Amino acid sequence: MLTENRNGLVIDSRLTQAGGSAEREAALDMLGALPGETRKTVGADKAYDTSDFVARCRALHVTPHVAQNTTNRASRIDVRTTRHAGYALSQIARKLIETIFGDAKQHGTLRQVKLRGLDRVE
Repeated sequence: MLTENRNGLVIDSRLTQAGGSAEREAALDMLGALPGETRKTVGADKAYDTSDFVARCRALHVTPHVAQNTTNRASRIDVRTTRHAGYALSQIARKLIETIFGDAKQHGTLRQVKLRGLDRVE
């Protein structure tokens, strides 16, 4: 899911087969499809702190406000990103996306999908 930080509205969503990099690839596809030429930011969790994802975001003119993964390694997000106040705000706003999944499980049909196949589930 790709949401807008100001009000939490879902802008885009993708359904993929589970895999090691499927979420990151879907995120890059959604970021590449965003309209407009202005600079954008993306907030994400530690799983997105990879050199490939960070480099491809920067190539798309998207600033990656990704949570730093410093477990037994150096983070791919450096001081030029974390020094800004917007980074801290993105880290707070990125957690709001979990409410979308919670609502879909509580009030929608995400808890147990009765269809099979990507096309039908999407």
